[in-house]
Amino acid sequence: MKEIKHFINGAFVGSASGRTFEDINPANGQVIGQVHEAGRVEVDTAVKAARAALKGPWGKMSVAERAEILHRVADGITARFDEFLEAECLDTGKPKSLASHIDIPRGAANFKVFADLLKNVANEAFEMATPDGAGALNYGVRRPKGVIGVISPWNLPLLLMTWKVGPALACGNCVVVKPSEETPLTATLLGEVMQAAGVPAGVYNVVHGFGGDSAGAFLTEHPDVDAYTFTGETGTGETIMRAAAKGVRQVSLELGGKNAGIVFADCDMDKAIEGTLRSAFANCGQVCLGTERVYVERPIFDEFVARLKAGAEALVIGPPDDASSNFGPLVSLKHREKVLSYYQQALDDGATVVTGGSVPDMPAHLAGGAWVQPTIWTGLTDDSAVVTEEIFGPCCHIRPFDTEEEAIELANSLPYGLASAIWTENSSRAHRVAGQIEAGIVWVNSWFLRDLRTAFGGSKQSGIGREGGVHSLEFYTELKNICVKL
Repeated sequence: MKEIKHFINGAFVGSASGRTFEDINPANGQVIGQVHEAGRVEVDTAVKAARAALKGPWGKMSVAERAEILHRVADGITARFDEFLEAECLDTGKPKSLASHIDIPRGAANFKVFADLLKNVANEAFEMATPDGAGALNYGVRRPKGVIGVISPWNLPLLLMTWKVGPALACGNCVVVKPSEETPLTATLLGEVMQAAGVPAGVYNVVHGFGGDSAGAFLTEHPDVDAYTFTGETGTGETIMRAAAKGVRQVSLELGGKNAGIVFADCDMDKAIEGTLRSAFANCGQVCLGTERVYVERPIFDEFVARLKAGAEALVIGPPDDASSNFGPLVSLKHREKVLSYYQQALDDGATVVTGGSVPDMPAHLAGGAWVQPTIWTGLTDDSAVVTEEIFGPCCHIRPFDTEEEAIELANSLPYGLASAIWTENSSRAHRVAGQIEAGIVWVNSWFLRDLRTAFGGSKQSGIGREGGVHSLEFYTELKNICVKL
């Protein structure tokens, strides 16, 4: 039984209240450990430690010195790869084959990528004329924003947390991380790596707990936090924005989505099936960028549905340590209740269940896990809740379309705009349609292909702000102009 404490000011500490909650393995329903829940005292201590570290050695380091330390952090994650893998899979239930190729290596890479980026980005400079003819010189300098509140999700716990912590630290900020209550292990383990890498006390802090009347609310209400970055559902993002408005703190929000895939008749069918299978069912459908709405041009509709059905039924459901499995459980029984409610809603709305739609039969030792079947529907109307609301499970609805204009209208019909995928071998159509899709990222003949130098974020109700590459600088630094009269 693990005891999972906060990491504050370079040390692991318990909660003064003594309050804890259970960390549960979603593959079998067994309790992994007891997690200390932060109160106002722990959050305030963490924020004060971060503020002090800004004025201490971390704030006085050069970019090169910080980059060297962050490289050691990345190397420390890699050196303890198996421990991070075990922790991530215990918390999420995802197959080790997935986490070992994406979550852990990408989590480590985020520190190196942003550390190196900061060393090679130039700031602007302008010469200007003045009435006396001597002129003036304007140049920009970037300074850390300060203390950053990082509120990270449970679907890709290490990857999405370090996606924020990496650039924040590279820019010279200090952070207070509130990981999801469902997945506390890797954020805590990273504290040990930070210590070993020489990150000064107070630079990286972790407080555990829930949202309302717990660590999340106490962090977002704290007046000494300068900015917040959050990945999660839209309602929580709105709550964070309201809290951050007091004191006019900045926010970067990657929020919910109901992403569309558009499959044209001239697609490479093998590519489209393989990509859509991953986008609908990878990580048990618990991917912000996943595809829950699939629009297929009518001449290939029946073939596409049949082949996607075959692909979904070929997925191997099993626990993380089963090398043959590629489909794990949902993150919790509570989340399964939500997903199954949509499975029932689809039936109530008259959907045709192509495959799945229920809970799989599992061996006795796994029967307590949060298992669901990969599910495909057809036949729902465009206003069904199953088509318009984010489910965040391993499911998709497939609908035919007849014209390019209709496909674009359908893809843009919801108030979300996070991601989309287009499948066509017509390059003119690819550019034309991609330019009209209202989403922060549009893939053509691919899915989840990410260059960390590019802008990432959502439009409409899927978020505000952009991160990645130089765009992270805009959020994690304050750009100051200095004007020198010559």
